[in-house]
Amino acid sequence: MLVKKIETTSSPIEINQITQEEQLSWLMDQYGDMVVRLAFTYVKQKQLAEDISQEVFISCFKNLETFQNKSSYKTWLYRITVNKCKDYFRSWSYRNISYQDLFRSIFPSSGLSVEAKILEGEEKEIIFEHVLALPIKLREVIILHYYEELSVNEISELLGLKSNTVKTRLHRAKKLLQSSLKERHSYGG
Repeated sequence: MLVKKIETTSSPIEINQITQEEQLSWLMDQYGDMVVRLAFTYVKQKQLAEDISQEVFISCFKNLETFQNKSSYKTWLYRITVNKCKDYFRSWSYRNISYQDLFRSIFPSSGLSVEAKILEGEEKEIIFEHVLALPIKLREVIILHYYEELSVNEISELLGLKSNTVKTRLHRAKKLLQSSLKERHSYGG
């Protein structure tokens, strides 16, 4: 068995020295918010994103023993999350039940005046609404690249795409965003 280490605030802990429950707890603490944010970018509903994140960590727990450390835990969780979201879109409930979109800002502001926080929050919300309106293939690369700060190569590996395909999708997504934001601005919205 490979010796895997978890970085904590104090020192690395060998994974084979802690229980699966402790491993899962650490992964949830480290990556829980990230998983919910990523799921939200796909499903556009906070409660549903939280439900998917629970499924992600259940799947993670069931497969911790088989994790081969070929990638980082972060990449592994990204892959599980993306797959769970895609499973949701193929599900009966998605195809047959109409949901209302719920949107709340998920990106906290820091150290600004109340007025500046409100304006920054509104600006982020507007941009994020436009990102969420993109087709899913373009939306996912924008989210992974700009919000989750993954490189083109990491996105390529994560989504199983060629890096040139990722670059093309990023380019198309940026053009669509620019166009929709210009249109919104010209109409005073």
